[in-house]
Amino acid sequence: MRPWDFYLPDEEVTTDIWGSAVKQKAVLDTELLEGLLRAPHADHGDLEVAVPLARVVHEEYEAYGTSGSPLSNDDSRLLVRALKAVLNRLGITSFDPPFRDFETFHKYWRANDGYGSWQARRDMLDEQFDDLHALLDARETDSLTGALADPISPRGSTGWQRVDEELNEMRRHFQAARTEQDYSNVGNDAVAALEALSAAAYEHGRHGEPSVDEPPVPNTKARLGRVVDVELPGSESAELRKVVRAAIELAQATKHRRNGDRRSAGMAADAVLLVVNLVRRALEPAG
Repeated sequence: MRPWDFYLPDEEVTTDIWGSAVKQKAVLDTELLEGLLRAPHADHGDLEVAVPLARVVHEEYEAYGTSGSPLSNDDSRLLVRALKAVLNRLGITSFDPPFRDFETFHKYWRANDGYGSWQARRDMLDEQFDDLHALLDARETDSLTGALADPISPRGSTGWQRVDEELNEMRRHFQAARTEQDYSNVGNDAVAALEALSAAAYEHGRHGEPSVDEPPVPNTKARLGRVVDVELPGSESAELRKVVRAAIELAQATKHRRNGDRRSAGMAADAVLLVVNLVRRALEPAG
C-alpha cells in the first residue's frame, strides 16, 4: 500500500505539470481504518499496511502542529488507534505516544515547551515516530530480502522517496504473486517505478535537448536515455544506454503480457532494479 491509499480521492482531480492525474489527499478513508481496527486487510499484510500508515499518522500530526490539518479530532484519534491495532498484530508494542488525538497533542506540546515553536513540535513527533519508522523499515527489508536482485551498493534506498515506494510495492507484489494476473501486475509496478525514476532523475534544464519540449514523464525511454547521454557522455556509454532502453522495453512488455509467469515477471523486475541503480549511480559525482 501507499500513503495516499488511506484517503478518498477528491471529487475534482487535478493534474501535475506533466499532465498526469494527481490523487488528492482530501478525505480520510475511515471505513478502511475502522476495518483495520477489527482485522488485517483482506489484500495486504499488516506489515505492508503499517509502513505507509505510520508515515500518514506522522505527517498528519506534523501538519496539525505546524501548518494545520484538514482532519477532524475524531479522524486523528482513528489514525492512532488503527496504527496501534496493526502494530499490535505485528507484535510491536513499543509505540505508545503521550497523546491520542490532536487535542491531547496540543496539550502535550503546550506543557513541554512547544508553544510558539513549530520546530519543537516537529522534534517531539520525530522522537515518537523515528524509531518506529526504522523498525518497520528493517522488518520490511527482512521480509523482502532475496525475492529479487539486490544492488551492490550498501545503500538501503535510492534517496528518491517515490521511487523507493514503487520499488517496495513491486517487491511486495512479486513476493505474493501466484496467478498470471498477479505476475502481470508486477509489470504494472515495474512501469510505475520507471515513471517515478523518470520524474526524479530527469531535469529538463540539464538533460533536455536544445529547442525540444520536455518529454512527458511516461516517456521513460526518452527521459532516462537523455539522463544517461548527459551524465555519461561518449562512446564508452553506448552499451549502458542499450541496457537502460532494453530494460524499459522488457518492463513494458511484461505489463501487457496476458500469460504472466514468475520467471518473466522476476526478470522484468530485476531489470527495473538494475536501471534504477544504474541511473542513480550515473548521477553521482565521478570521484
